Amino acid sequence: MKENPIRSLPGIPVLLGLLALIVVGAWLVVGGAPGRIPGILLAVVAAFLMLGAYMVEPNQAAVISLFGKYVGTVKENGLRWNNPFYSKKKVSLRVRNFESGKLKVNELDGSPIEIAAVIVWRVVDSAEAVFNVDDYESFVHIQSEAALRAMATSYPYDQHEDDQISLRSHPVEISDRLKEQLDERLTAAGVDVVDARISHLAYAPEIAHAMLQRQQANAIIAARTRIVAGAVGMVEMALAELEKSGTVQLDEERRAAMVSNLLVVLCGDRSTQPIVNAGTLY
Repeated sequence: MKENPIRSLPGIPVLLGLLALIVVGAWLVVGGAPGRIPGILLAVVAAFLMLGAYMVEPNQAAVISLFGKYVGTVKENGLRWNNPFYSKKKVSLRVRNFESGKLKVNELDGSPIEIAAVIVWRVVDSAEAVFNVDDYESFVHIQSEAALRAMATSYPYDQHEDDQISLRSHPVEISDRLKEQLDERLTAAGVDVVDARISHLAYAPEIAHAMLQRQQANAIIAARTRIVAGAVGMVEMALAELEKSGTVQLDEERRAAMVSNLLVVLCGDRSTQPIVNAGTLY
């Protein structure tokens, strides 16, 4: 089922003509017996033809059918007129959006999370929207939640490897993937997904505290790793400069002590208290 545009007549001129016919019919009825029956028939036919008038607003389409058979779609704005036997169903072509409810699903690693998304969509094929599904608005809402669930189970919440896509660290890629799944599901209803974005993402309450501790531990380990790497580099630079300038000559034992002291100073959580050596180096 594909949309088929059809022509319609301007409604205002047609209504004015039909009103004129009704006036003529009334004049014939009032005029006397010879013209009474034709006048009544003329007025009745004109009044019946008025039923073919309907209004089409901007960004709206009227889906026309005749006794259950699809005839076409009218998109011209304003007052229009078609065969009064045609049935007309209005379909909005405006851009619409909604936010899904918070869904509780298990991500790729099996941890329960809460996730929600904002979906921006519009109808692009009015015939498919009306005839391919019972209620296209309900269809969009249900299929959007189904696509969100399927997408959330395909990715982990946090990134565990450098090239891994996760829900939290790659919002653009996740949004593109969600939009692809929505397009696949909603094409049959004549709906185009303009945009899809994650609006809420969090661990489920029952594991949120444990996951927060794990994230803090990972952050501490990453920070410590960087601090140690920087400290080792600074110690190597200090020893190299001392040897290059010849300021002091250190044996292996004193070199090891100096390295140990520098690492303690550079890697410690708290500031160290210096101790001045008033004696000799040895």
